[in-house]
This record gives sequence, structure tokens and C-alpha cells, in this order.
Amino acid sequence: MATIAAEPTLRTRTVPLLLAGLTACASGSVPAARPEVPIPAAAVSEERGPSIRVGLVVGAATVSVGGHDALLVNEPDGSRITTIPRGETWQVRTAGQKLVLAGHGSSHPPTFDALVLASVDPAVPVRLNGKLYRGYAEILRDAAGITVVNRLDVETYLDGVVSAEMGRRSPSERAALEAQAVVSRTYAIRNLGRRRSRGFDLFAGVSDQVYGGVAAETPEGRSAVRETRGQVLTYGGGPIEAFFYSTCGGRTADGVEVFRGGAQPYLRSITDKAENGSPYCIISPRYRWREEWNAQTLRATLERNLPTVTGTPSRYVRQVKDIRIERRTASGRVAQLAIAIDGPDIRVAGGAIRQVLRPSSGELLRSNAFTLSVTGGGERVTHLTADGTGAGHGVGFCQWGAVGRARSGHGYQQILAAYFPETRVARRY
Repeated sequence: MATIAAEPTLRTRTVPLLLAGLTACASGSVPAARPEVPIPAAAVSEERGPSIRVGLVVGAATVSVGGHDALLVNEPDGSRITTIPRGETWQVRTAGQKLVLAGHGSSHPPTFDALVLASVDPAVPVRLNGKLYRGYAEILRDAAGITVVNRLDVETYLDGVVSAEMGRRSPSERAALEAQAVVSRTYAIRNLGRRRSRGFDLFAGVSDQVYGGVAAETPEGRSAVRETRGQVLTYGGGPIEAFFYSTCGGRTADGVEVFRGGAQPYLRSITDKAENGSPYCIISPRYRWREEWNAQTLRATLERNLPTVTGTPSRYVRQVKDIRIERRTASGRVAQLAIAIDGPDIRVAGGAIRQVLRPSSGELLRSNAFTLSVTGGGERVTHLTADGTGAGHGVGFCQWGAVGRARSGHGYQQILAAYFPETRVARRY
């Protein structure tokens, strides 16, 4: 889902589930049959929540393991394969449809269907591709290469999520971290098993929510997780669809503007402004933005993106005659664009708009909340300017708005009630 991490951290792209016309999944598929890896007895605790599998890497050619504490390497049934000594780094690579663990002096290493790695001391993280992760690791063969899964309890997982999503926050912003902890816990618990066909529950990036392992943990993030332990947002007794994103721009979007199945009472558009009329998220570095294209860059952008998003052959984009906003949503976001090229006008709607107008950075256009200024419209567009506000899809929890609300003295439950009306915070464990 999305992070505010890059500046200082809050989510830079959209999050969960399926945007209308937009899917964000890693490439490659996974064979249907998966070895079930037993959970070590110490891996799950009633106080730490259920176990979760996080997909760190999918389709990798090789994976480095070890280099920190000594690692126990087992087969899925618990059979011991070897121990990687402390300080040594070994490589996992593919060999046909199998995996090979290659270490020092192993000229003809055996092959395996899957590997399970855990530190000799359970309190010490596992090092994978040079990064530290708590819990243990499962290494699986997928259709394109290697899948690396980090398995741990939900509360420990959240320690590596909250500050990865929200960045380092000051004491005056503590409530925003606590609100993010509840939102991220709700998202994780509701979506357990979501990526089961790939061998894990959630991706470690913005396709679900950002998880950075030990390197992303901060004292304030861990405190927010601890203070809200086991708490989730519920509606009708079950965990909600806990959507979140960087910056709403002063008004959130209605759920049905973006997500199939978004017609929920708690996913309705709200005005996100303080009593003085100032948006809570005006402090966001993405509150206002501008993107510009000249005739050449606009043509190149549409040649690159229209075939993928709409199926329009690139040869039809010889000249862009006009581009205009045809319809807006109730929250003021662009619902439909019309693009005049050779042949009939092309109409682009919903989340696909942000794909079609990707800036040169390759990321999605920051939001659907924008106006257009067109030079040469009707004959040949020579310059296009999009002036926008906000970042992300706009449904649910506004991360920078939560920071602004926390600075204004709002507690985390008050923040959550604002962004998810009619929900309640309930403790699940």
C-alpha cells in the first residue's frame, strides 16, 4: 500500500487490493503444490498474534544467505541439511526445478525442493541478501526462479512495517504511528492467505504494505506496535478493508471511486480539514505537484502506456490532437479522460488514468486529483500541464493527514474514527 517513507517516509504509491483497471503484482507464477513448512514451536505466541508469511523476493536468480549468526538449514519436514557457520555467506540458486545450496568447498551440492533457514539462537535475525529479518526464512522454487519468504508473528512483522511506512516521527506525532499500527495490523490480519498461490500471505512492498525487516525498525515504531497490541479496526464484527496512502489533498475519496467492492459505510469521502479550514495533510511534500509534457514527451508517454493499459496500438499515436477531462468523481478526482489521436477518441477511466500519464520517473501519476492545461488542443497538443494535489488513491487512511492530526492533539482512536467512520477498535489477542 502503500509509504510516507521517502520524505520522510509516508507512502509514495497506492496500496492494497485491486484498483479498478489496475493490478500490481510481481511477475511470475508459482506451482500450485507447495510444501507446508512446519512452524517452530517458539515462532507463534498468543500475545504476538498469528504467524504471517511475507514474500521478500519473487523470481530471483540467486539468493545469498548467512553472514550474521550461524544458520540451521532444514528441509520442510524438519530434516537437518547443514549448518552455515557464523560469518559465512552461501548462495541458493536454481538447478532445473530444484534448489541448490552452494557453500564453501561444495563442488557438487545436492538439490532440494525447498529450504528452511533459522538462526541457531532464535533471538538473532536471519540474514537474507544482506538484510536482517526476524523469525525464519523459507526458500522456495517458483516458475521464474526463487521465492524468499520471511515467516514470523504479526506483531514482530509490524515492527518492520510501521516506520517503513511512516518514517521517523517526533513525540508530537506518536498518535499517527499508533494509528498506522492499527491500520497495518488490520490489513495484515484481513489479508492472511491473500497470496497463498505464491507461497506467502503478503508482498513486502507497496503492492501490500512496506516491510523492511530489522533495518526499518525504530524505537518509536516498536512502541506504537506495543501500545496497540492486538488491536484491529472492525465493522460488523470483522476486520475492515484498511486502505491507506500518502496524502488526500484535503478530501478523501469514496471507496467506490477506486475499488471494486468499495461500497462500505466506512469508506466514504470526508473533508479532511481543521477548524481553520487548513487541510491536515498540507504539511505533506506531495500536497501540491505539477507534471508537464511537450509534444514529443506526451507522444512517447502515450505510445508507451496506451497499448498496455487500453490495448490501443502504438501506431495510432502518431499525433495527439487533444486531451481533456470528461468526468469527475464526487470527491473531485478525475474519473475519465478523453484522448484524441488518429482514429476514435480513447477514453481512460479510474486508476488507469494514473498509468497512462506516468511521468518520466516511471511511477504512477501522483493522484487523480488534478486539472489540465492544454496548449494546441483540437489540432495538435504542443504542451500539457497537470496541476494536482495529494498522492495515492485517496480511500481511507491519509498518512500525512494523520501526522497533521497528531500534531493537533488528536489521539490515535480519534484519527482512526475520522478516516474510517462507523468502525470500532477491537482487541483480537
